[in-house]
Amino acid sequence: MKDKTTHQADIIVVGAGLVGSACVAAFTHSEFSPAGLRVHWVAPETPTASRAAQGPDRFDNRVVALTEASRQFLARLGAWQGLPSGGACPYTHMHVWDGEGTAAIDFDSAELRVPALGHIVENSRLVQALTEAVVTEAPTQRFTQAVQQLIRLDGKISGVELEDGTRLEAPLVVAADGAASSLRTLAELPVREWSYGQKALVATVQMQNPHQFTAWQRFMASGPLAFLPLQDPEAEAQHYCSIVWSADTAVADRLMALEDQPFAEALSRAFEHRLGAVLAVGQRQALNLHQRHARRYYTPGLVLVGDAAHSIHPLAGQGVNLGLLDVECLVGEIKRAHGRGLGTGEETSLKRYQRQRMAHNLSMMAAMEAFKRSFGARPPAVVWGRNRALAMTAELAPLKNTLARVAMGLSSESSL
Repeated sequence: MKDKTTHQADIIVVGAGLVGSACVAAFTHSEFSPAGLRVHWVAPETPTASRAAQGPDRFDNRVVALTEASRQFLARLGAWQGLPSGGACPYTHMHVWDGEGTAAIDFDSAELRVPALGHIVENSRLVQALTEAVVTEAPTQRFTQAVQQLIRLDGKISGVELEDGTRLEAPLVVAADGAASSLRTLAELPVREWSYGQKALVATVQMQNPHQFTAWQRFMASGPLAFLPLQDPEAEAQHYCSIVWSADTAVADRLMALEDQPFAEALSRAFEHRLGAVLAVGQRQALNLHQRHARRYYTPGLVLVGDAAHSIHPLAGQGVNLGLLDVECLVGEIKRAHGRGLGTGEETSLKRYQRQRMAHNLSMMAAMEAFKRSFGARPPAVVWGRNRALAMTAELAPLKNTLARVAMGLSSESSL
């Protein structure tokens, strides 16, 4: 017999990842949310990452590249301070070049008068820090069963029913359950999606030479290759990087089939030995790449955030940053409504959230699509044109630094 216990709340958040954890942390933080909100969090327990392994496998092979705006938001939540020593690796330089041509561009934090352009953080460490940042004094309860179905009342969603029969009811359900969101499907929110025909290979590697606290990215016709610096608190010289190698599916499959040594050699060649040879490769993972965008971000009683609403190509590492912007906007709109005496599920708040975030997300998705198509093109005229554009941008310091500030989330349009 299933347990039919019913729990009442003001907000239900579904999702155990970065965006779901950030959402719960924000809803329990008085700076962002009305005091005393009852929050129910539906998320399986995430195991603490083991650090017993040696070499590249000491690191989580899934990392996020956080903008300065995201770092500031996480610091206000108290999560940034919860990261362990070495848990976030700053990068002060970025070097981007066209593997099919000669143009390159460099970004330097000193030119922008900031300590770092961004930070690379292991996914599991940040989820753990966000989970610990949830204000336990607030009336928050976590449920580890998956959602089985949505509860509807008078034409709107009023909660969720879990696999064990437990019912959670609230004026608003926040779907932060990822790109393959089951809640989005259950709510019948339409989505536009297509496959990039690529896979992203992710792994941690040990390099012959130190990474110089630089983020490196080479654009090739088959897809971009990024080397992102990681920090080893036990070492003086920093040799570990997280790679994201986006490649056409056939190419990615051939690379995944290689043994570690041939893969390391192929990776060294693709990276043009910028940091010498790849000495060791950790566990590899291949992720299918799709672009998705929900045609609507909400239906009465339920709202989408993060990858549940939009997912883009990882070539600029903006996915989680867009998700954190979603969270901050949504929580802000709910706090604004509360100040006017309105409830958490007020539709005008969801409309305002959708209007603000959809426009920004679509513009970012369009930019990433243009980048991918441009750098994936092989005709000589296109290669010449993009090389010339990249070279001109590199030569124009004000334009280059403006682009860098936008990428850091510090422009007026994209600032948290």
